[in-house]
Parts: sequence; C-alpha cells; structure tokens
Amino acid sequence: MRAGVDIGGTFTDLVLSHGGRLTIHKLLSSPQQPERSMLAGLEAIAPGGLAALTQIAHGSTVATNAILERKGAKAALITTAGFRDLLFIGRQDRPRLYDIHPRIPPPLIPRELCYEVEERLDFRGQTLTPLDMASLDAVLDQIARAGVDAVAVCLLFSYVNAAHERMIKRRILERGIVNEDWQVALSSDVLPEFREYERASTVALEVYVRPVMSRYIGRLEAALPAATSLRIMKSDGGVMRAGRVRQGAIHTALSGPAAGVIGASHLARLAGYDAIITLDMGGTSTDVALVAGEPKPRPESSIDGLPLRVRILDIETIGAGGGSIARVDAGGALRVGPQSAGANPGPVVYAQGGDQVTLSDANAVLGRLDSERFLGGAMALDMAAGERALAALARQIGLGATEAALGVVDIATVNIDRAIRHVSIARGHDPRDFTLVAFGGAGPLHACAAADRLEIPRVLAPATPGVLCALGLLLADVAVESSRSVMRRANEAALAQLDGDRRELLAATRSELEREGLSEDEMRFVVSLDMRYEGQAYELNIPFSAEAVEAFHAAHERSYGHAMRWRNVEIINLRVNGIGSIDKPTIEAVTASPHEAEPVSVKASPIGGEIKLYERAALGAGAMFAGEALLFQMDSTTYVPPGWRGRVDTYMNLVLERA
Repeated sequence: MRAGVDIGGTFTDLVLSHGGRLTIHKLLSSPQQPERSMLAGLEAIAPGGLAALTQIAHGSTVATNAILERKGAKAALITTAGFRDLLFIGRQDRPRLYDIHPRIPPPLIPRELCYEVEERLDFRGQTLTPLDMASLDAVLDQIARAGVDAVAVCLLFSYVNAAHERMIKRRILERGIVNEDWQVALSSDVLPEFREYERASTVALEVYVRPVMSRYIGRLEAALPAATSLRIMKSDGGVMRAGRVRQGAIHTALSGPAAGVIGASHLARLAGYDAIITLDMGGTSTDVALVAGEPKPRPESSIDGLPLRVRILDIETIGAGGGSIARVDAGGALRVGPQSAGANPGPVVYAQGGDQVTLSDANAVLGRLDSERFLGGAMALDMAAGERALAALARQIGLGATEAALGVVDIATVNIDRAIRHVSIARGHDPRDFTLVAFGGAGPLHACAAADRLEIPRVLAPATPGVLCALGLLLADVAVESSRSVMRRANEAALAQLDGDRRELLAATRSELEREGLSEDEMRFVVSLDMRYEGQAYELNIPFSAEAVEAFHAAHERSYGHAMRWRNVEIINLRVNGIGSIDKPTIEAVTASPHEAEPVSVKASPIGGEIKLYERAALGAGAMFAGEALLFQMDSTTYVPPGWRGRVDTYMNLVLERA
C-alpha cells in the first residue's frame, strides 16, 4: 500500500494506491505543524492505519516557506580570506533594469556570521597557500560563541580540489562546534561546479534549510512505522529517500509544483497529448510549466531573488490562488494577490475567521462554488458572509457585487495569462499548439478563461485535479545526479579524455541508486555536457556523444535562432543523471459511450442565462455537455463558460473545447 502526500499552503492532498485502486482525500493544512495534517490524512485514508503503509512519497513547502519567511537556521559561512563579502557583492545584477531603487534581498547568512580563513588554491586545484589551522581555530572560536545551528563552507576553487573544505569539516566536528555530520555543508558536495557566487549562494541556502528539514523529517520518521519507507519529492521531478534530505535539503525547495508537472505529463501522454502547458492553481499560488515531450529541468533558478544552482523543473510561480486577497490600492485600482489568506483564516466563505475578500469569495458570489457540495459536502460555505464582504469591496470602487466579483476573477486571469506567456511565447513557443492541463483545487475554475485569452484550443482537467500533485508523487521515479566541472575546449580528444570522469560519475550515481534499494535492471543513466561558445556566460545541456559539438551548434540555433560554427566550443560541466524506475499505479482506459449528460440541477447565472450543475463522479466516459456549466467533485470544481463544450474521455479526463 503506497501513498502520495502533498502539503500545500491551504490544503493537504493525499492519494492512496492499494489493490489496483486509487483513493483520494483532502483536508485543511496545519501551517505551524505541517506533519499533523499529513498524519491525520493518512490515518483517515489508509485501511489499517499507518501500519499498513509500505511506502509514502511526500512533497512539501517546508523548505520554501523557511526561505520566504526567513525562518531557517542560524548558520555561519566560512570562506577563503578576502571573500567574506561574496554573498553581499553578488553579480551586481539589477532585477529590473529601470528601477532606480531596486530591492535586493539580503543574504540568508548575515555578515557578522561570515568568516575568512587563510588558504588559497589556484584554478587547477593546486595549493598556493596551505590551510592555516591557527586561523581556522580562531574562526571556530567565534562560531562557537555565536551558537549556530549549521556551518557552510565555500572556498575558492574547491570544486576542483575539495581537500581544504574537508579538513575544515573534520576540524569543526572534532571541536564539537556542531553535533551532527549533516550540520556542516561543503560547497564541493552541494555544488561541485564553477561560478563562485552561485556556489556560495546555493550552499548558503542549503545550510539555511537543512536543520529545518532535518527536524521535520525526524518528526515524520518518528511518527511513521519503522517498516514504512519515506521518500521526498525533489525539485527536478524525481524522489529521494528521506535520509538524503539531510545532505540535500535545498533540492526539495519546489517539490510540490514539480510533482504536479510529473502527474500532468503522465496523464496527458496517456490521453494522447504530448505538448502541454500545466496550470496548477491552489489556495496560495499558481504554478505554470510548459512540457513538450518530457519534463525537462533547468540548471538554475532563484528563490526570493537568491540564486539557486540546482536542477529544477522549469516552473513559473505567481501569487494567485483561491486565497489571494483582493483589495483596492492607494490609487483606487483593484488588485488581487500576491498576499493570501492561506488556510487560516482563509477566505471569508470558509467561516474560519477570514474577513478579507479573496478569489474564492468572488467565485462563490458568481455561483462557481456551491455551499452544499464544496469539498464533497464536508465543508459548508458561508455564502452570505462572502456576499457581504464582496459588497463592501464593491462600494470602494463604485460597482455592484457581481461586477466586482467578475473584476476580481478577470484580474486573476490576467495574472495567469502573464505567467503562461512567460513559459511559452517568451521562449519561442506558440501556446495555440498546446493543451492546457488544469489541476489544483482552483485550476479548473479558471482554465477556460485563461485559454480564451491565449487562444489555447483545449483544456484537459484530470479525473482528480485537486490532488494531482499527490498522484504525481506516486508516478515519480527516483532521481540522482552527479556532476563535475571540466572547463576545457571541446574536440574529439577532450571528449575521449572525459571517459574516465564519466565512469567515475556513473559509479557514484549507481551506488546512490543502490542505496535507494533499486536493482540494476531498474536503473537507467543519462550522460550530458554543459557547453557554450568561448566567451559566452551561460551553457546549453547537450547529450554526451562523439557528435556533441555539432549537437551543441544545432541546439544553439534552435534556442537563439543562430549558430556560430566558426567559434570554439567549451565543455563546462559533465553530468550523469541516474533514474530508478519504481512501480507506478496503473491507470486503465475504459470504454466510452457518447451521450449528452443530464445535469443534476440548473440555477440562474449571475452573468445571465442558466448554469447547469453536474456531479462529475456521475459522468461516465463519453458524456458530453455544453457551457455554462459547473462540475462538482470532492477535490475541485470545474467551471465551463458559455461557448465551450466538454466531454469525458476514456481515461475519465474532462476535455474542454470551444463549441
């Protein structure tokens, strides 16, 4: 019996795979103690309780929230003499070119906890200045007095030669500055690649969230039976055993959204759609990604403006969810988000103490949420309170309640439109060539409106859209990556010389997959190179082969519209990705019988005409209907506007297209 659990800012979603069947569950999150909602949900959904579970795959926002809310560990940084201010100088980038007073987020480690030691390597990794142990002990005396939870070490050129970093770690543990091995993070372990600032920023992020994630994982492991295997979702779309989180906590920073992309891609391929844009809209945020074939990670990202150089799926996140707060700004304009009412106090209609209008309140006033059927009837909505709150907001802008509610929804749709354009049009893709896969509790409510704006021809809402991230956790394979900076000109001789490095990385990756409990026939490996033209600042990832140089030229032409075949090409990093296949829930097709579905009831629409109401669970494969319509199910609600038609396909997906 296996379970996937995704803890979001508002709801905790669970999917149980048992005996060839999938069972879903959804409950409000516990933001202060996220594991409480997870354990309560597992007890409620698993026959036989926690003891019956053999494996749990989990995605959470614990690491992300620790960074965004600045509630991570008290950490110190040790670096090479002269580089104490590395995190503060950064790249001198301007986040917005014409912003005269840009807001640059402060580093997670304050300057008073950044220390220098006397040592120096050259770019080949050869020692210029040996590590001065007296200098190190003096620094450790200061760190001991500061009473930190963890220590990051990032020395110049340690990605070539990690000897000095390892000596520092040994001395920290010998002196008892911290108690556990995992409380010391070395940049040569976290990111053995060049670019000093990005490496320092990544190891700082790692050490900032390690203690938080370690405590969280420890509480979960203590509450779960010893025989239950716990795996955690990574930002690149793979899972790893819980023990690895203590050495790679930052890899979980975008675990929840990544699980949604994996689940959406899997279901869309089954239904026959390879080119998709995912729209994952929950209570707090909306995540958008473009998948053309297989989900592909990108080599770097940022969290709250802080560079993060680990592999993550290319996901655009905006502050637009069901709990996004609507307000009138100082100029009298209506705004929606990014602030959210979250799970507590939540939207006004949730009757949990919320008193600010949210997107969910606007949908309720427009008749797109139903009090009797919300969350499968388990949670009644206070519609009267929502209407009063909307009326008060409407008076501020001189509109009626319905017009104000439509305005709130339209602004949220514009925000979604902007995010989709960023992952599609801005990167050379025409959204009209894609299918929009809508999921999350609120995704199917807003998908058709977003598709209309972008002329996307089709929306697909999976059978259980509100818990798709949890299902994606059950569909994700184990993923391990090893990398090494090589920094050499690309030619046949250089590629041949990399064979020894490739074998070493393959062996390390295979060993890690074995520790995950996988057999040789469950493993596959992808070897690739980060390459660029000499003089360029950024790389493209190319499959490792004897034809890698020509493949790079072709990839550059696809990405940027031109190739410079007369210029020399550099190999920057060698990468080995190990994928361990796991047993996945089987999703079978059923026979479709085309027919016009009968609504369970009809009600007047605030925008004119009637809204037909359908219980989605009662719609069999082949059922068809026309909008304006509302489809209810326990985990989500789908709104089909006038001018659209829907049908249920053989995988029980809802396929919506313009009439």
